[in-house]
Amino acid sequence: MRVVFLGTPKFAVPAFRKLLDNSHEICGVFTQPDRPVGRGQKLQPGAVKTLALANGIPVYQPEKIGLEENRRVFEDLRPDFIVVVAYGQILPDWVLQAARFAPINIHASLLPKYRGAAPAAWAIINGETVTGVSAIKMHRKLDSGPVLLQQQCPVSLIKNAGELGDDLSEIGASLLVQTLEAWCRNAMTPIEQDESKVSWAPRITKAMARILWEKPALQIHNQIRGMNPWPGAYSDFRGGWLHIWRSMPGMEPLDIREIPGTFLGLSQDAMQVQCGEGTIITLTEVQMPAKARVTGREFANGARLRIGDRII
Repeated sequence: MRVVFLGTPKFAVPAFRKLLDNSHEICGVFTQPDRPVGRGQKLQPGAVKTLALANGIPVYQPEKIGLEENRRVFEDLRPDFIVVVAYGQILPDWVLQAARFAPINIHASLLPKYRGAAPAAWAIINGETVTGVSAIKMHRKLDSGPVLLQQQCPVSLIKNAGELGDDLSEIGASLLVQTLEAWCRNAMTPIEQDESKVSWAPRITKAMARILWEKPALQIHNQIRGMNPWPGAYSDFRGGWLHIWRSMPGMEPLDIREIPGTFLGLSQDAMQVQCGEGTIITLTEVQMPAKARVTGREFANGARLRIGDRII
């Protein structure tokens, strides 16, 4: 089967590899233009582009895929399937109609839950214990097409959004191949999404990353891991800020009622902080601006924190 693949970041790579391993003919790849990265702002290709070039596959990087000049490219490629995995642009109708069989999207949630750009992060932030991956036939409306296949994935209390995304990308790769094979056997029964159960996963922003210690520990813990690897949850600290990368919540309220944000002491390689509703969180990995990541204990010792000091 001839496949045009649309994808950009690391999340899309396992699906791309799976297509190659299963002898599908990837006749072209559309991916986002190279973007400046790091302090030097050097242009860097996305992970999908790098893999495509290594396999001699033509790469197209339009700034806006909806421009009329791209229509001819799709017509010349004559795809049986268009496969979209974390591409990053809204597709016009003529792209969706260019596939002989179907445009297929791999989305990292159990649709109709968490439509949008950041489903793994929001599943964590909202405290889900189970999420998953959906293969859908694409419609113009975002993430709204009928579901072809789904697979669940547990959400561990210790995994962050990046780690959960890695798990979901591997599941999505297998689900994609199953979907294409079932479609070709006419063994696919699309199921329309229930619009009454839709929830959204908008793009994560830096403004969402500031910790409010008045919240319960579990809610703060979910925010910390939902913001990891980007943008990193943070707390105000001594006129600056402190990134918090790893934590663990105390699951039961204790008989300690300090003001939220109060340093309570050390625990092994970590530091404990008072949260709202009488709960406590253990901070295991933190980082000051322009410094390396350290354990909570190392930070507390270096900052000379004393019990009763405020982490604000």
